[in-house]
Formats: sequence, structure tokens, C-alpha cells
Amino acid sequence: MGVRVDALAGYVDERADALDEGARRDERFEEMVARQARFMFQVAFGLLRNRQDAEDAVQEAFLKLYRTDGWQRMENEKGFLARTVWRVALDHLPRAADHLDVSEIQLTATGGAGLSPEERAMSEDERSTLRRLIDGLPEELRQPLVLSSIEEMTSGEVSEVMGIPEGTVRTRVMRARAELRRRFTAMKEVRR
Repeated sequence: MGVRVDALAGYVDERADALDEGARRDERFEEMVARQARFMFQVAFGLLRNRQDAEDAVQEAFLKLYRTDGWQRMENEKGFLARTVWRVALDHLPRAADHLDVSEIQLTATGGAGLSPEERAMSEDERSTLRRLIDGLPEELRQPLVLSSIEEMTSGEVSEVMGIPEGTVRTRVMRARAELRRRFTAMKEVRR
């Protein structure tokens, strides 16, 4: 009888260890979600340009990550998560094309501090115009620009996310900026 009790006690200890490890895994995952959810939303929104679709893509990406445990083997957390949500967001593109929402794009340029009300209004108008111009760029230029300039990812991270060479990222960002500059200047000339 003593052997059965010892075996049962060993089994109970193994189960308790497994439960503890599962709880630690869940805790680590929750910490990662808290740390990276906003970043992943920004990546998804940069592609989808719709708040609801971006939220859906982030939720789906986290669910896939949790189910597969791939997140436990990642070397570059930010790059891995950005690539994951980018791929999920690509699946949402056909739905996103029906309802674009560029009002959520946050440009990194800050404005308003120390400006008069008139200057602030002009600055906001220029940012609004810039948002529309970014939205009007071809996808191959807009996507790397949004990730690198607005989401402040390195060209290496953008390369990893989009699955294109780093040099191509740099070229596309440079072309996107040149095109934005050209369009912005042309718009200002028309307004004069």
C-alpha cells in the first residue's frame, strides 16, 4: 500500500508543478500583452487604417500567439510581434478597404506648444493635410513610411515585418517622403 501512496504523491507533485508552470506562462503572456498591445495596435492600424479592424487584428494575433506558444521562443520581441500582427492584419485588408479611418493616425511631429491660436490652427490644418497625403500614397510606399516614421521602427524591423530587404525599405521610405514633399508643396502652391 505504501508504494501506491508514494506514487500518488509523486503524481500530485508533478501536477502541481505543471499547474504552477502554466500559471507562470499565463502571467508572462499577460505581461507581454500589457507591454506590447499599444505597439501592435499601431502596427495594425498603420496597415488597415481602421480602428475596429486593427483591434480585431491585434486580438487575433495575440490569440494565435497564445495557442501556439511561439511567443516563448522569440528572440526580438518587438520585431516578432510586429511581424505577427502585420501578417494577421494583411488578412483583414479586404474588409478594411470598405471603411477607412485615417483620423486615428498619430504623427510623431508635436505641435502647439508656444504657438498662437492662429499658428496652432494652421499647424493642425497642415497635419490634417499630411494625414490625407499619407493615406493617398501607394501601399508599397505608405506601409514602410508609416512603420518607420510614424511607428518609429528601424528599417531592419520594418524589413523583418514586411518581409522585404532592408535596402528596399530605405528606398521606399525615401521615395514616400519625396512624394509627400512634392504633393504638399503642390498643395500649398494651389492655395496661394
